[in-house]
Amino acid sequence: MNRKRKGIITIFAFVAVCVLLILVLLWSVNEGSIELSASQLVKGLFIEYDDDVATVYDLRFPRIIISLLVGAALAVSGVLLQSVLKNPLTDPGIIGISGGASFTAVILTALLPRLFFLLPLAAFLGGLLAFFLVYSLSWKGGLSPLRIVLVGVAVSTMFSGLSSAINSMSGGNQSSVASIVNGSITMKTWDDVNIVLYYLPIFLVFALLVSGVCNLMALDDKTAQGIGLNVSRWRIAISLIAVVLASVSTAVAGVVSFVGLIVPHIARILVGNNHKVLIPFTILLGALIFLTADTIGRILAAPYEISASIVMAVAGGPFFIALLRGRGNYGS
Repeated sequence: MNRKRKGIITIFAFVAVCVLLILVLLWSVNEGSIELSASQLVKGLFIEYDDDVATVYDLRFPRIIISLLVGAALAVSGVLLQSVLKNPLTDPGIIGISGGASFTAVILTALLPRLFFLLPLAAFLGGLLAFFLVYSLSWKGGLSPLRIVLVGVAVSTMFSGLSSAINSMSGGNQSSVASIVNGSITMKTWDDVNIVLYYLPIFLVFALLVSGVCNLMALDDKTAQGIGLNVSRWRIAISLIAVVLASVSTAVAGVVSFVGLIVPHIARILVGNNHKVLIPFTILLGALIFLTADTIGRILAAPYEISASIVMAVAGGPFFIALLRGRGNYGS
């Protein structure tokens, strides 16, 4: 494929995802008992008060904004982790980061609810703990991609079990705890939106800024060091960005698997491996896919809801199996 044709495909992919994102956004806003036209929505938001628009604004807009930011953050976290670990099977859910973040977030929410403002910090510390656990337990004369995945699944399962146990001990009646355990963004408020707005956009910008370094990280470590890159320092820095993105997302939306696995692979097929293009495209595609999953979950069993995390698990499971079967031998 020549460079000109590749550039045309990339531009078309960006335009297509942007158009689809706008359409899904309008679909999500109108999915429910209240339906709004685009003109009524704009008029009610910016010109004059409208009861229907105000209701939609308070009930649907928080979960839509959270879906967009969480989808983008989890997808970019997956890209960054795959870059630094050189492992195409890496995902913050699969390797336990989301499980660790969920565990500490559940502890804080259940035992110290008055310290809710510290939720992102607690989730980050849990995600960081899980990341270093997986790293250290996977080391055996080197890091094997398959070993990282297997240890990550074990660590994730352990933290998920502990989170569920705490939820059970609390009687299962604390909705904020249950939403973290079950990966639900139902009944999210503008307070939850403020949490993600304080952190995720900033660290998504950091991810964009390190996109050039991610390209160099794809090289052999000795080659990267030979051109002056401090591989160890950048690996830690990029990993921390990924952990923050995944942990804060988990603190608000709960454990959501496969977004960080599916989206990067689809993005690479469409726009290639250049992280300067891949990361911004992944932001858009992650937001699109997670918002679509949340909207589908709202309509499949209406008036009941299926959480976006379940929709992603159902879609991501077969994708992960196909990836394992199609990528060859990852080592032992």
